Order: sequence, then C-alpha cells, then structure tokens
Amino acid sequence: MGYVGIQTQQRRNNLHSTVMLLSFPVMVLAAAYFVCLGYSWFLVTDGYYTGELSIYEMANIYFVPVIPYVLIGVAVWFLIAYFNNTSMIRSMTHARPLERRENPRIYNLVENLCMSQGMPMPKINIVDDDDMNAFASGIDKKTYTVTLTSGIIEALDDDELEGVIAHELCHIRNRDVRMLIVSIVFVGIFAILMQVAYYMLVFGGRRSNSKDNGSVKILALAVIIVSAICYLFTLLMRFSISRKREFMADAGAAEMTKKPLALASALRKISAHPGLDDVASSDVAQLYIFSNKSFAGLFETHPPIEERIRILEQF
Repeated sequence: MGYVGIQTQQRRNNLHSTVMLLSFPVMVLAAAYFVCLGYSWFLVTDGYYTGELSIYEMANIYFVPVIPYVLIGVAVWFLIAYFNNTSMIRSMTHARPLERRENPRIYNLVENLCMSQGMPMPKINIVDDDDMNAFASGIDKKTYTVTLTSGIIEALDDDELEGVIAHELCHIRNRDVRMLIVSIVFVGIFAILMQVAYYMLVFGGRRSNSKDNGSVKILALAVIIVSAICYLFTLLMRFSISRKREFMADAGAAEMTKKPLALASALRKISAHPGLDDVASSDVAQLYIFSNKSFAGLFETHPPIEERIRILEQF
C-alpha cells in the first residue's frame, strides 16, 4: 500500500464528506421523483386517471411541490442526528466517562501520545464489558472521544494498549470519525424511510375503499424499492471508505508509537473477543477497531484482520 501523508488523508476525508453532503439531498430528491413516477404510472395503467397528461407530466406535478419539504426534512434530520451523535453513540454502547482517578494508566497513555503529536486531549469513555474493543467518535475538538472497554484495558499490556489508543487518535487526527458520522446519518434516513413505507404497506391497505388501498400500497412499495436502492448505494460507498480508513489508522498508529508489532499483537487478541455486538447497532459498529457486524466482500466494514496484522508485521 502506497504511503499517504496525513494532510492528504485529511483532504480526502474532507472531500468524501463534502461529496456525501452534496449527493445525499440529490439522492433523496431522485428517490422522491421515482416514487412520484411510480405512483403516476399506477394511476394511469390501472385506470384511476383517464386525462391527457403523460406519466412524466403527472410525476412532475406531484414532485415539484414536495421539493422544499424534502430538503427541509433532510436538513432537520441531518442537524438533529449530526449534533446529537455523541449522546446517541454513548447511549447505544452504554459508555460512560472514565475519571482520571479511576484509571490514571489510561490517561497517561493518551496524554503522552497527544503531547507527542501536538493533539488536543480527547474525552475518554469506558464501556463496562469484559470483551475487547475500542472506538473513536465525535465531530470536533469539543466532542472527540476515545472509548475503551474494561476488557481491553485489563487484557492488553501498555505497549498493546498504546497501539490501540494511537489507532483511535489517528482516526480523530485524520478526521475519519467526522466523515463516518456523516455517512451514518445519511444511511439512517433511508432506513427510516423503508420502515415507514413498510408500515404503510402492511397497515395502510385497511381502508374500506379498494382504490385507496391500491394507491397506498403502490406508493409504499415504490418508497421501499427506491429507498432500498439508495440505502444499498450509500452502504457500498460507506463500507469502501471504512475499509480504507482502517489501514490508514493502523499505519498512523505504527508511526506514532514506533511499535507496529504491539498493535499487531493487540489486534490478534481483540479479534478473539471483540464483543459489543449486544450493545450497539451495526452502524455504530463501523467505529470499532474490529467488528464482526459485516458481510462478505463489498459489505465488509473492516479489512480482514489477518491482512491488517500482516501489513503491521512488515512495517
């Protein structure tokens, strides 16, 4: 893997974040248009509409008035999720603040690494879980947080734990966490749309008027199909970015600590007992240093652990 500098990585992550920010409203608007198109097609082909307008003209009539509502809805959703992500992640993972007096060892490791890199000190959280995992979160200096499980703190020695913390600090330094939060927010809205459409499909067809039943069902089906396509596309883009950022954070941690073998050893131990599967959604699992919540191939959220260890051992 070719070397990529910190500033280059930051620029790439900023570019990816900007592209996602710009493309998401476009995708939602496109989804809304195709829903209007499918609904218009249903009205024409099933005889609900017998006028002279074409399917496309009808779709435009339905689509234009909803544009401002779609944009406002996207903006509100994004702002709420973006600025409340820290509390949501803490709630989903059952994390709590780790006090210095509770574990000065962790604070010393984090502070030493931050001072060596000229980085501000992030908050430190702990998840009371015997399994081993860690992740970074936050969108700015006020909210950047490194979270560790009690299991990983107890199981790893200082060098291994330093490598794990350095890996998470690299995610913060490279602005990976902010980029991933943006992608999680975007994926979430399509998931919500599919859930709403599903309930429309199941419960919306109980009207006494059979024509209303058909209208509601076809609208719900159109929403499900279009949202599923957008959801899949967004997932593929996010997973691709997620895999690349893990290699970069591993390399950054090796440079930061000068101990690549210690991080390789830590990854080997973590992979045996990663945990946290029962306390977080698959979206939050994207943040972990190692996650089992993935599928094969394009849907892998992390690169193979064996490949990460092999590269670190050759560092």
